[in-house]
Amino acid sequence: MSPELECAKGDTGQTGPIRRHALDAVRTLGRLATVFAERRKQLAESVGLTDQQWQVLEEVQAEHFMPTLFAQKRETSAAAVSKILRQLLEKGLVVASVSERDGRQRAYEVTPRGLELLGRLRDEREAVIAQVWMSYGEGELEQFSRFGDNLAQQLEGLVEHRKRHLAGPKP
Repeated sequence: MSPELECAKGDTGQTGPIRRHALDAVRTLGRLATVFAERRKQLAESVGLTDQQWQVLEEVQAEHFMPTLFAQKRETSAAAVSKILRQLLEKGLVVASVSERDGRQRAYEVTPRGLELLGRLRDEREAVIAQVWMSYGEGELEQFSRFGDNLAQQLEGLVEHRKRHLAGPKP
């Protein structure tokens, strides 16, 4: 059982249908997260990449990619991002040069081959959107998006609260 469900089993004083529906919703969200991650992994593998390589390649394509900021944003190490960049360089999907803005840093750029792979991934993603997501009505999609945004906002608030709590008071 997931940690979220284990915590939810505790006595909160709430019982009945709403609690059962809430627990069902948590299970569904976990299932969605798992299948979404697996599908993303499959898409990446279809073009010879790992999911992490795909993420870095997409970020390099964005303007002013900075490995250290990417690592911080993804809560990973700069060394892990450097390893992925080396893999992408070896595959000929990115090139590196000395940054014009700061000679101490490297600038990364996606190669034509890398752009072609990203295009194939985008095409695959669009096909899935057409096949799966477009099978729902506009109202269902709007409701799902509103609900998901609200849920994400509440969960992000809990995550930030926990981070602040763990950091403790600042001297």
